[in-house]
Formats: sequence, C-alpha cells, structure tokens
Amino acid sequence: MRAVIQRVSSASVSVGGEELSAIGGGLLILLGVTHGDGEKECDYLAGKCAGLRIFRDDEDKMNRSVTDVGGEVLVVSQFTLYSDCRKGKRPAFTAAARPETAIPLYERFVERLRQGGLTVKTGRFGADMQVSLLNDGPVTILMDTEEMMKK
Repeated sequence: MRAVIQRVSSASVSVGGEELSAIGGGLLILLGVTHGDGEKECDYLAGKCAGLRIFRDDEDKMNRSVTDVGGEVLVVSQFTLYSDCRKGKRPAFTAAARPETAIPLYERFVERLRQGGLTVKTGRFGADMQVSLLNDGPVTILMDTEEMMKK
C-alpha cells in the first residue's frame, strides 16, 4: 500500500460540484492499493499514519500526531499512486489493485483510523473527485509498505 500524507489546515473532496467531505486541521491521506496487499499492510499503514508525529508541539518541533492534536483525517482513494511511467509518456496502472481487492482494504484502513479515535471522512471510491487542500508547512510524506515492512 502507498499513502501520500499531507498535513493540512483544511481539505475537502467534491464530486460533480457537490462537496462530499471536508475537514479542518489534520491529515489528507491519498491511499493506493496494489496486488498482494492485505490486512497486515493495511493495519500497519493505518497505525503509522495515526501515529506520525508531524504536528508542532509547544517548542515548535514536529513532535505530535494527528491523534495528539485532535485533528481530523480525510482519506481519498488514489489508484494513480501505482502508476508506471517507465515506458512511453502514458502511465500504466496495472500495478493498482482491482476494486474488488482495493475497496475492502480502503474501508478497513478508514475503520482502523476510526477505531483509534480519529474523526475520518472519505471521498467516493472510483469517482472523478476534485480534492482541495491547504497544505500546512508544507508537510508531505510518502509511505510505502513494501519498503517499510522489509525484514
């Protein structure tokens, strides 16, 4: 699984001009699922995102998590995180998991964050979404379970 995590002052997602979800300060997480991903990768990544210490403490150091600051989370499915641009100029997306695999893991990821006490909002899986955000910092982190979970 891959996630692009952005610390935001605000973020929202719309479909067809209708706002589906909006958050104030917290995290915008763009989430991609690939073949072979399962519950283990999902739970690991959700825990890492919830505990990621990228919010400022009283000494202005990045030392607090979204949980610590009472922030919200907006999770948006993003199959293009598994694009392959090695050949030609048109990306291939064959590394992205099919919806029958990706949807349950996306939903599990969201549920794991909620079980940790976070307020989590979502986009609409598979929809043509417009995402707006005000990146705070800017702080943008890329996580890839394939790299992170190597033994």
